[in-house]
This record gives sequence, C-alpha cells and structure tokens, in this order.
Amino acid sequence: DDDIFSSAFCENSEKLINVHLFALAAKYYSLSNLGVCTPLEDVLEALKGDSEGAAGVKPDEFMNNKKSHEVQVMSELVDSIANYCGIKQVIDIGSGKGYLSSFLSMQYNLKVYGIDSSSSNTNAAHERNKKLKKHWRAYQNRGRENLKSQNLEKTNDRPVESEINCKIISEELLNNASSLQNQDQVIIQDLVPSYGSTRMATPETNTETKADLVSGTQSHETKLSEEVLAVLNVLPADAVEDFSSSSYNCRELCEEEKIQRKMTSLKTKARKSSESNLYFPLTSCITAETELNDIITDLEDCMMVGLHTCGDLAPNTLRIFTAKPEIKAICSVGCCYHLLSEQFENQEECHDQVWGFPMCQYLKDKGWCCGRNARMSACLALERVAVGQMLPTESLFYRAVLQVIIEEIYGGIKRDRHVGKTFSKSSSFIDYVRRSLKKLELDDSKLPDSCIMDYYEKYKHRMNELEAFNMLKVALAPCIEVLILLDRLCYLKEQENIAWSGLVKLFDPVKSPRCYAVIALKNQSCS
Repeated sequence: DDDIFSSAFCENSEKLINVHLFALAAKYYSLSNLGVCTPLEDVLEALKGDSEGAAGVKPDEFMNNKKSHEVQVMSELVDSIANYCGIKQVIDIGSGKGYLSSFLSMQYNLKVYGIDSSSSNTNAAHERNKKLKKHWRAYQNRGRENLKSQNLEKTNDRPVESEINCKIISEELLNNASSLQNQDQVIIQDLVPSYGSTRMATPETNTETKADLVSGTQSHETKLSEEVLAVLNVLPADAVEDFSSSSYNCRELCEEEKIQRKMTSLKTKARKSSESNLYFPLTSCITAETELNDIITDLEDCMMVGLHTCGDLAPNTLRIFTAKPEIKAICSVGCCYHLLSEQFENQEECHDQVWGFPMCQYLKDKGWCCGRNARMSACLALERVAVGQMLPTESLFYRAVLQVIIEEIYGGIKRDRHVGKTFSKSSSFIDYVRRSLKKLELDDSKLPDSCIMDYYEKYKHRMNELEAFNMLKVALAPCIEVLILLDRLCYLKEQENIAWSGLVKLFDPVKSPRCYAVIALKNQSCS
C-alpha cells in the first residue's frame, strides 16, 4: 500500500501528481479506517451491563446544540466509568464555564472539582451553577413528565396480549440461548478491569441460561413497573417523590416498623442531600508536575476528565493520571493541536521541559516531528466540509496576502505574534490589513491604501489555487490527528499500571470535529 500511495508524488520534484491517489491514501490512514478505535456502545455495555442510564433532564435545556451533544454523551460515559470503579469524585481539567462539571454533579450526583486557569471562567462557572440550581427542579419535573409520556406511548402501542407475548419471548430467548456462549460479545473482563463487587453477567451453561431466561419472562405490566422504578432509582434524590407504603404494600404495618421505615427514609434523604449537587469551580494552572493535593484538600479515589483540553493540557492530564495513584480512570478529549509544544521542532536542547508531543517512547526514539503547519492542518474539520460547510476561503485569502505584505514590507514578524479573529471585525481588506498590523505592533503609516489594494489585485486571481490547496490540507487532517492520538494511546500502553486503554469516538464529528476520547482505567491493585 505504501508503494502504491507513494506514486501520488513525483520522485524527482516530490510534487503532487495524482490527487485521486492522494485522497485515497489520506482516507486509508484515517482513524476511522485503521480499526484501532473501541466502539462507544461496546464500552458502555461492558461498564454498565444491562443497567439503565440516567433519564430525564436533557442538557439542551440550557446549552447550545454542540455543547449539549458533547455534555450528554460524555457525562453518560463518565458516570458509567465512575460507577464501575466505585468512585464518586471527578476532577474536570480545563473545565471552562462548567458545562460538563455542573451536569455531572446535578444529573449524576457526582462530586466534581472543575479546575480552569482562567479566573473569569471560574467565576462565570460559579454564577452559572447558582442559576442552574434554581431551575434544576423544573428541568427534572419536565424530564419526569417526558419519561411518563414515553412509557405511556409504549404501553398504548402494544396490544394487550400478555400471554402471547410471553410465549413468543420465551421461545425466542430459548432458541437464542444455546448460541449465546459462542457469540463474540464484549464482556467486562476482556474490555476493562474488574473493580470491587461490580460484575457483568456471563453465560455459564445452557441449562442455567435457559432457566434464567425463562424466569425473566414476566408479564408486560410487571416489567414496565420495574423499568420505571429502575429509571427513578438513578435520578438525583430530589428528583424522585417518595412512594407511600400503601402504594407497594397492602398489609397493615405495625407502629414499630413504620417508625423504623420513616427513620431509614430520613437518613437516606439526608445522606443523598449532602452528597448530591456538589460542584466546586477552582482556578489553577495545571502542568505535568501539578500536585492535586495542593488544590483539592479532600482528594480521594477519583477519575479525571477533560472536554476539549487545549494544547499541552491534554497530554499533561495523561501524565498526571499515570503518576497519581488516587486517579483510577481518565476520559480526555483534546483540541487545539496547533498549540502543542514539540520536542524536536526547533532542535533545542531542553532536557528539563515536558513536551506535548511526542509522548510515547517509540516516537521519541525516532525523533518524530510534525511542525506547526501540520498541527494546524490537524485542526481542520473534514466531516463538516464533506456536508457542505465549506472553508472560509475569503478570510484565508486575506491572511495569505497579509503574510506577503508582512514579508515584503516589514521583513517578517516574531513567531509569538498572532492576528487572531480579525477578519470578522473588518469591513474590507484595507481595514483588515490595518487592524492586523496594529495587532502585530507594526507601523501601518508607511503603507497607503493604494499599496494595500495593489497587493489584493495582484493575487485575487489565485484565490482558486488557495482554495484547492486548503482542500488538500483538509483531506490530510485526519492522518495528522491519527499520529497525535495514537502517540497518546501508545504512551498509556507503555505504562505498567494501566489495565485498559483505548480510543473511543464520542461525538458526531459534524457537530463536534474533535470527537475522539482517550480513555484508560488503572489496575485494581494500584493504590
């Protein structure tokens, strides 16, 4: 395959001569085609078994569509991992305004510490969380009503044929029982390590399996009531109204038993109330050497999460995870690859510095380097372009011509200077150039408007070339992202205290282009 794809370029000039072959090679080496990802459904099935996830409140009630999608998917996974590991504390690194943190706390009753380097983000998260708590009961009530409506619709859709349904279900289950042992199912022991008393049921013998399946075929009404109770049990404490004893027990209770039940109920309420809805926004800059005990005084067994941790923050969270025995699991989705620091980019000898790339020993031994241009390309969104959300060609053209002006008129600029999002604030190309020069601290007085427009007219006819070039960068983007993500996964595979690690596609890439999570769980014995 490598030999075939290499013919996309001329051997002598190394120029691209076969665009079709180039596109095929890029697709071949993309993460979705390499078969190294673990399906999200398999992970959830292994972690949760047959248990129901939390239902009711949807984050789209108080977030935009993109953030709602990300928070809903990731929070379900984080809760499943936390339950599996038997932990209640979560540390959200780069928590921003607390969208994920607050939802994990309120929807799943997890104790969440959200750490962000920006005090303005932390303050905004605190204020947002206070407002959210005010309206949370209304969101829960609405969720409960939606749940009741869905169950009612399911009940109305099914004919009242309990005996026939039971017979059909029994026959189907019994026919399938003998093949259950031979199916290639993902079981908890294969996918993730065993924690505490959590187990996922595995088939024992045909006889036992049949007996279990037969005993599981109850009437539809009984099953429905159990399903509703199962959902209610995973909601936060204040989302569930108490059932009076008469609703589930017709016999008369003695006074002593009534008092005992009432005391038990009060204790449960008090405990759940003290444990639920705990979210603490904190301000701190996280590095690979950060001591979490200095930030979180009551640090206990926990898991670490990061939703679109920027630049070096993603690899640093992985390093903290492997180094701190209290952190039992991690779920990290990185972004902003262009801001990664690279060990071999400038060939500088900095032995004490911790680099964002590469992480794994394999790439370090090869002295592998991507370079800023390649990392910038990795941030492009192929899936969005594929559905018609085209690249901002005009703004890219403005930036390209500005670069020519800077090189020819000013002799270049320092690498740490950036134009940023100037295009959206500009009324014309002239306005864009002048705003950009001021931002770069360059004197624009020696550049008349006519000179600026001369540059624009000189390169205007090449805008199509620029668009074609950027489309090639978009096609190559997944290949560069693969390298960065596999580097992180290989780093985890090199660690002795990791029981399972994998790459999981969490999000719809059209809604959220940086959609891959690096997930890992430590060995149970690690402490």
